[in-house]
Amino acid sequence: MSQFDCDILVAGGGVAGLSAAAVLGHAGFSVICVDPASPVTERDAEGADLRTTAILQPAQALLADAGLWVRFDEHAAPLQVMRIVDAGGAEPEPRIVKDFNASDISDKPFGWNLPNWLLRREMVAHLETLKNVSFLPGTAATSLFTREGEARVTLSNGARKRCRLVIAADGRNSPMRQAAGIDVRTTRYGQKALAFAVTHAIPHDNVSTEIHRTGGPFTLVPLPDHEGRPSSAIVWMEHSAEVKRLAALDVAEFEAEMSTRSCHLFGPLKLASRRTVWPIISQLADRMYGQRLALVAEAAHVVPPIGAQGLNMSLGDIQALRDLARARPEGLGDATMLDAYHRKRHFEISARVKGIDVLNRASMVETPVLRDARAAGLKALYSMTPVRKTLMQMGLGMR
Repeated sequence: MSQFDCDILVAGGGVAGLSAAAVLGHAGFSVICVDPASPVTERDAEGADLRTTAILQPAQALLADAGLWVRFDEHAAPLQVMRIVDAGGAEPEPRIVKDFNASDISDKPFGWNLPNWLLRREMVAHLETLKNVSFLPGTAATSLFTREGEARVTLSNGARKRCRLVIAADGRNSPMRQAAGIDVRTTRYGQKALAFAVTHAIPHDNVSTEIHRTGGPFTLVPLPDHEGRPSSAIVWMEHSAEVKRLAALDVAEFEAEMSTRSCHLFGPLKLASRRTVWPIISQLADRMYGQRLALVAEAAHVVPPIGAQGLNMSLGDIQALRDLARARPEGLGDATMLDAYHRKRHFEISARVKGIDVLNRASMVETPVLRDARAAGLKALYSMTPVRKTLMQMGLGMR
């Protein structure tokens, strides 16, 4: 009998942790996934994550290979065009509109948009079909002890699990990362984001629209129709005090303000969900691993919600771990594997965190001169076809 309770223990049952369990389980490893909370898997339930995630092409291929995409496909809204709108003039109206079309670089859409609560629902259902994967909601990983040849994790129910590798997918305040003594560098912007769903009169035509004025981008991402009307998910980033004010408005006042902020590109916007508020930071771990421990997702890196990078970076982490584990299954979780994982991911992630930081700071500018400079930069980059195509490929994570 094996001395281990499983090959891999995943700490964290959010979208990234559930993805890790599914992908590594599909690859043939025995997996236990734990999370202190039970997943909220209904749109209107208390605590539901109303944010959405754009699954970009490389991530979609990973999920398809793991048998997950078949569960998502019918619910996904394709993202064919990424539209950038500069509305930084004297009035909140478009002055520059540039479309980045996936057809310039691919015969597929940039990606497909899905609500986070639905991703959790379908992932939990999928894990139930995998005999080598156990999901334990309502159970936290509370302590970590490692040796050269194994890791031991104590759970909140008193159980102790021995495994070859621990994957920390337990969030930006990761207890597993802290237990391993890995430091992080955090940048705070004084921003928060409102996340909610809307319906509107004018169809989105599978165009994701990012509107820049001040405070941060106002982004509308296509969703399937809701109650017979075109629908989009919105992430509205603003200074924290402004978000507090907006969140306190009654529905009619809020709808008027968000319609104005959207430059009325889709007609009057109507709330189709409650409003949720999320803090905006950048964060990067000094390293991606500890002894018998791999950091993924927000345990390793946090970025503002710009360019659909967050979860796609996380799925890149998971793919790298899967590929390294498949190449040397006998070395699962050893120092050679984890050092290779760090070298494969950390430089790329550092570059993306820095790039998104620059984009976010540009989106926040308030003075007319800087807003004009931002608009001129967008116009210049778009006009250079090779540069435009390279930016799109980099956004997808293509080599």
